[in-house]
Amino acid sequence: MDKHGIDKAVVSSINGMFYKNAHASNEELHKEVKSYPDRLIPFATLNPEYPGWQTDLQMCREKYRFQGIRLHPAYHRYNLEGPEATELIIAATEFGWPIQLPMRVADRRQRHPWDQAEDLKSGQLVTVFKRHPGTHWIILNGAGIQARHIPAESAVLVEFSRMTCVLQNDVRKFIKQAGPRSLAFGTGMPFKAAGPSVLKLNLLRENVQDHERIAWKNAAEMLGLPNSM
Repeated sequence: MDKHGIDKAVVSSINGMFYKNAHASNEELHKEVKSYPDRLIPFATLNPEYPGWQTDLQMCREKYRFQGIRLHPAYHRYNLEGPEATELIIAATEFGWPIQLPMRVADRRQRHPWDQAEDLKSGQLVTVFKRHPGTHWIILNGAGIQARHIPAESAVLVEFSRMTCVLQNDVRKFIKQAGPRSLAFGTGMPFKAAGPSVLKLNLLRENVQDHERIAWKNAAEMLGLPNSM
């Protein structure tokens, strides 16, 4: 983060994807981030099909002071449209928490052979956006999402580390379609190097307002952070 001039970052536990009881990873994350309250913004990881998640969610909010949640339906093997996931999404929304959904965590070519989780598809996202118009969504490793996939009443940020800025020109196409308020800088660390994302951001400097919005303002507003980072 220091090397690339990143002041703050939303973080979540990688372990939580693989634990039977995902909340154990929140306990670990709390211990790891509490020494860096000005730099790291922790997001919980919960599995809505694991008993007692309601108590765990309350603890993440009241004791650990987390500021959002990251869901992994492909790893925890549940349907985002199912009743358990719906209950968790509604609860997080009532807290005012943004919900992160990774379209994928890492390139399949770099994964362990036992990691068989499927990528989320843009069609799945459209359905869940429509079902929960009051929820704030942050889509990680976004790719293939177009303006038509985001309902007008939805609050959606697409993190751009998987988009191209030169070849297919995904970033500028998305800005033209959906506007700069729907895009957010992200690196994909530790599964990806931060350099390419920083370069993509620098290529947008000709429009200072768009650059600042994508670099930090969009995310700061969704997270309720001071607008003068």
